[in-house]
Amino acid sequence: MKRRQSHLKLPRESLAQSFALLALLLLGAVAIAGPSGVLAWTENARMLEQREAEVKMLEAERDRLRNRVTLLDPRHADPDLVGELLRSDLNVAHPDEIVIQRK
Repeated sequence: MKRRQSHLKLPRESLAQSFALLALLLLGAVAIAGPSGVLAWTENARMLEQREAEVKMLEAERDRLRNRVTLLDPRHADPDLVGELLRSDLNVAHPDEIVIQRK
């Protein structure tokens, strides 16, 4: 009879083990789908790559604008760029020039 009692679990033990299993399953779910879990980590990595590409594009645009500002410096402006801007912004042309419109 003593042998049978050793195989039977007390309700308190069974409840504690069930609670521990539930806690472990919950921790596992948070580790996979939580705010810093595996799924969020892959999403963050994708967003990081996207933002790095955006930063490179913005840096290229900044460099292009910086070059244009340098070329338009009033102390030593680039005559070709000044002529191009006059023609495009003020719609002026020399009498011997032919104007070709872009579509």
